[in-house]
Amino acid sequence: MPEQNSQTTSANKIRIITQVLTTAVKLWLRAQVSQISELEVEIKASDRQLISGRIPSISIFATHAVYQGLLITQIKLIAENIRINIGSILKGKPLRLLETVSVVGDLIVDEKDLNASLSSDLLSTALSDLLVKVLPTHYSQSQPISWQEIILENNQILLRGLRVTNSETTPLEICLGLQLQSGHELQVVHIPIHPHHEDTLNNNREYNLDLGSDVDIQELTLIPGKLVCRGQINVNP
Repeated sequence: MPEQNSQTTSANKIRIITQVLTTAVKLWLRAQVSQISELEVEIKASDRQLISGRIPSISIFATHAVYQGLLITQIKLIAENIRINIGSILKGKPLRLLETVSVVGDLIVDEKDLNASLSSDLLSTALSDLLVKVLPTHYSQSQPISWQEIILENNQILLRGLRVTNSETTPLEICLGLQLQSGHELQVVHIPIHPHHEDTLNNNREYNLDLGSDVDIQELTLIPGKLVCRGQINVNP
């Protein structure tokens, strides 16, 4: 009987540790975003691994998460080989990563959510910077662009906006092709919208965008109304 009580007490402690850890992970995730609709966390670890602060795997599912003003429709993540400050967490302190974590995931962004994100500095600045790099002779950072709409097509992005130059507002309509060159490099190509018109912008221009060594994208798909991305990223402490 005493042995059974000991096992029960041990199981209760592990269950409490799991609950505390799950709560800590959710709090940490919520701290990374300004808004989130649905969040599910599943921790896969043995009793000994939990107590030592080493977790082989954590599965995360979230919908409508807002990161720096960018609305992500749906995201599924699996983080592996995680080492955390378990002792501090059990004392009520925030979760902290002790080592770089490899995260594999699938991300979906719907067109309507992408357009809802146009007011964010993160997206609007990224689009303007990208345009300067793809078409440097036609656009500069000194000419602000107010982005109005993004339309997602098969492997293409149609951008509509307004450019202000010398108090004059000019409508813009630009089509960019997007292709995956490698795990961390994207090729952006300017595609003429009116190929039969005499316009210097109708010359195809391309730019390779390096996402950094911490990123490894296996799939990037643009279909009408939706962007789908699958890959891996390193999350540093």
